[in-house]
Amino acid sequence: MKTTWITALVLGVLTTASSFAAQSYIIVDNQTGHILADDDRDAKLPVASLTKVATAMVVLDWAQLNKADLGQIVPVPAAATQAGGANPVGLQAGDMVSLRDLLYCSLMASDNIAATTLAYAVGTRLPNAEGLDPVGNFVSHMNALARQLDMKRTLFLNPSGLDNGPGAVPHSTATDLARLTRYAYSEADFPFYVQQKTRTVHVFRNGVDNPFSLTNTNELLDQDGIDGVKTGTTSKAGECLILTADQKPEVQRNGEQVLITPRRIIVVLLGSRNRFGEGAALMRQGWQLYDEWARDGRKTNKSSL
Repeated sequence: MKTTWITALVLGVLTTASSFAAQSYIIVDNQTGHILADDDRDAKLPVASLTKVATAMVVLDWAQLNKADLGQIVPVPAAATQAGGANPVGLQAGDMVSLRDLLYCSLMASDNIAATTLAYAVGTRLPNAEGLDPVGNFVSHMNALARQLDMKRTLFLNPSGLDNGPGAVPHSTATDLARLTRYAYSEADFPFYVQQKTRTVHVFRNGVDNPFSLTNTNELLDQDGIDGVKTGTTSKAGECLILTADQKPEVQRNGEQVLITPRRIIVVLLGSRNRFGEGAALMRQGWQLYDEWARDGRKTNKSSL
């Protein structure tokens, strides 16, 4: 009877995890890029604020290359306040905020004005052979990063992910966003920004410090080892989510030789109506598939990222 109950439970988990309403998803091993599971992973779809992962990486790469201080304070331009969409921090034109706190606002609270302010501030300092405006120049570097990462089915049109403007719609794929997330986790600073559940940032208005407490929009943080990454929602994109989680590294000993294998998987989910429920189920399924793959010798498939 006990065996029957356990079998039913396992089958119930797998059935739940394999019947998703999301338009597209992928589960990937972070270390090798091996694809553990997917459905329509190369479909071009709007991805809403998942875009802000690319925004953050352009800023972090620029800061690292130029040894720039992310603590430097920059103004919120009047034009940035016209970006539209989410502004949970309530940023206003003329506010002074550090680049670091703007990254927290963008990644944790998905603040569009913060993301656009980052684009203005850094876009004026990036190479600009085409003579573009600051935000246009910044977005060109976002697309250059996408090309560098072989994100062939991705087009960024703004730093926030808004998709309600006239003309073309920004888009990406589950596959491309998994590539971007693997790259982001190769940057030492990025994981720290997205794993914070709460954070106090400082907005200086008319010379007065106005502390603001951010709450991370990722409701699955700290569940089942989940420590990132980003949420996104628009009417066109639906509910979107990138998750990542790790487990204790696998340690194998062969005489005096010790082999340590990091264990981290990435889940990208696009066009969902229940991103946190589906994301949690995909993460559970991902670890089951990972364990099977590891027992089989971690053979990578031809379509690995």
